[in-house]
Amino acid sequence: MSGKDEFSIFNVSTDHIAEEERVPLLREFYCRGVLKAEVEAREGKPAAASFTSHVLPEAQLLIGGLCGARVIRTKQLVADGDDSLALIVNRSGVLGISERGHDLRLQAGEAVLTSAEDVTTFERISLGSGFSLRVPRRVLAPMIVDVDDAVMRVIPEHTTGLRLLVDYAIALVHEKALANPAMRQLGVAHLHDLLALVLGATDHARESTGRRGIKAARLQKAKFLIANNCWQQDISVASVAHELGVTPRYLQRLFEADGKTFSSFLTEQRLKRAHRMLREPDFAERPVSSIAYDVGFGDLSYFNRCFRRAYGATPSDVRSGGAF
Repeated sequence: MSGKDEFSIFNVSTDHIAEEERVPLLREFYCRGVLKAEVEAREGKPAAASFTSHVLPEAQLLIGGLCGARVIRTKQLVADGDDSLALIVNRSGVLGISERGHDLRLQAGEAVLTSAEDVTTFERISLGSGFSLRVPRRVLAPMIVDVDDAVMRVIPEHTTGLRLLVDYAIALVHEKALANPAMRQLGVAHLHDLLALVLGATDHARESTGRRGIKAARLQKAKFLIANNCWQQDISVASVAHELGVTPRYLQRLFEADGKTFSSFLTEQRLKRAHRMLREPDFAERPVSSIAYDVGFGDLSYFNRCFRRAYGATPSDVRSGGAF
């Protein structure tokens, strides 16, 4: 994991890579972007992988999939002093993990906490993808009653906070929020809170995560849903709240605590979408009224008023290049 303010992204894909070069490539990826580990090809099956690793201050996110290979944290490598703990979430397929005398087969949706201090083998039993969040032991230990007791204990799919944790982390990645130093620091703190909640936080930590982590994750997921569906005219606080499994009033309070309202955020996303379309050559022949409707506005006059208020120019000004 990186230093206080460092941030790195590592990508690896075996597409278009010769079979004999894949294992060395994956070994290098793990050592640079995850943790030191050996990678072995499974007999009769070519190794294949596609991963993205985000290395953050006091956290590391790994998203992707691997097949045709084993990843082994060997006895020799354990001596490197890395004491990090990783929540491994199997998102699809079957994932085999061996550690501390336990041989687990994680089904889709299940998770487990592993320790870099122990010899560990990861092997995908069937095609699928996974997610992991790795943090230093010193961060997690004070938040859990007995962190070692949590290692290699299967965490069911519907455990409180597990889906929120994964959704929040992936939203941070998709929105490129981690590139912003302030958002990166806040996002990592929320990930720590949610991880503690999933693993069984102490009473004090659970109270803290209830105030910070869960609310932040739900708000981030709500924003993600709105940003990606703002063009739908029937999107509403009720429909988004239903998707999140909360009440509309609870969702409204989340936005109010963030200094906005649901409606203002929705309008902002629709205007951003319209602004992009007006500047793109592909939409040069599309009437402004059509663009307004396409992004979710049902009233052209209202769209024009909102647009001028947001950008200090008319849609036609932006299209002609006279305003940005």
